[in-house]
Amino acid sequence: MTRLQAIDHATRYFQDGRLQADLAQMVSYQTESQNPQQEAELYRYLQQVIEPRLTAAGFACAVHENPSVAPKGGPFLIASRIEDPSLPTVLSYGHGDVIWGQQDQWRDGLSPFVLTEEGDVLFGRGAADNKVQHLINIAALETVIQTRGRLGFNAKFLIEMSEEIGSPGLSEIVKIHGEALKADVLIASDGPRLSPERPTMFMGARGGASFDLLVDLREGAHHSGNWGGLLADPTIILSHALACITDRRGQIKVPEWRPDSLTDEVRRALQLLPVAEGGNPSIDMDWGEESLSPMERVYGWNSFAVLAIKAGVPEAPVNAIAACARATCQLRFVVGTDMNDILPALRRHLDAHGFDKVQIIADDKGTFAATRLNPNHPWVSYVKASIEKTTGQEPHVLPNLAGSLPNDCFADALGLPTVWVPHSYLGCKQHAPDEHVLKPICREGMQVMAGLFWDIGDPDSGVPSRLK
Repeated sequence: MTRLQAIDHATRYFQDGRLQADLAQMVSYQTESQNPQQEAELYRYLQQVIEPRLTAAGFACAVHENPSVAPKGGPFLIASRIEDPSLPTVLSYGHGDVIWGQQDQWRDGLSPFVLTEEGDVLFGRGAADNKVQHLINIAALETVIQTRGRLGFNAKFLIEMSEEIGSPGLSEIVKIHGEALKADVLIASDGPRLSPERPTMFMGARGGASFDLLVDLREGAHHSGNWGGLLADPTIILSHALACITDRRGQIKVPEWRPDSLTDEVRRALQLLPVAEGGNPSIDMDWGEESLSPMERVYGWNSFAVLAIKAGVPEAPVNAIAACARATCQLRFVVGTDMNDILPALRRHLDAHGFDKVQIIADDKGTFAATRLNPNHPWVSYVKASIEKTTGQEPHVLPNLAGSLPNDCFADALGLPTVWVPHSYLGCKQHAPDEHVLKPICREGMQVMAGLFWDIGDPDSGVPSRLK
């Protein structure tokens, strides 16, 4: 049996409709981790979909309760297939939970928990984020086992059911089961490709910190005619406070939020990459840090966003000065930003500009840390070469994803080099109605991962030396 035969078997798994049928089953589980009423569904997904499949592939599986209390998270599945302790060990990761289905917002003919095919598009909640991604990786491992009779390396999986609410309990699970999760590398899939037509690799992620800014001045609203000019307006105060965080084009003005990690090496890695192929809307070239290229702004720099803002009753405004105003904000940050100083630095900045009345309320979901692996790491070069061998084209290589992932649990807590190979694209509408995945990416994803796992099991393929 050969590498080409393994890739051919992987292609047939897609072409025969088996991938689509398996994904349809996975999407039908309404695994909304944000919805307390779906807690049992989180367990059923692991126990009825993932565990039987991995067990049949020779993995020893165990479902673990989430150790977190507030917020309460869903369960975890840890699986391992040890062929020989002397062989390399690959850890993979995925999450089976999804955000709210938003049933009433999908267009006619679509339903979030029914996989619907339209041409080369498969619609369904979780189809892109993250069910098809770990399905492809599991199926590719199965293909190698069926073709070769073994993997030729050791494989482990960690599947969580709470990523969409901030991965509560994940860091604790990694600490508790550190020995069971010990590996030489993390190879996993999440996030989008840069281009639908070309594979992407990334080796880390921007961190994410969410918080509210609140100006709460008094009890109740007061008539804007009788009290206008006498009572401070919390909405105006909040607006000016927000305006001191960035300038009019979104350039960050909090000194500690401006990173120093955009090195020449990172710049070179980003220089020739496309900005946003296959996604929408079109980007605003006059937004963000003026001295940086668009790719540097989103992958090598920090960005601040106001996710929501409210004062009074926007749906039915009245002639009254609101009692309070609130904005939900987020900072996406790269390596080189002190995660523990993000909110203290903001407090100092607001106070220095006279906004002591603005309260900062941290999000109770916690903060994702920023991670980044050197683009010249041996595992990066190895995975890149394997993908190029399979597809005939060089993959896009990102130092880190623009979004946030719990990659620090693997990179920092477990000390692993981390390589992510996404099987989605920028226009997939993850976290929105009409979420979907593209069939051509699924097909190529099966080929890429079957080729990669075949290579790792080949002792003559130049697999990086095992970590001691």
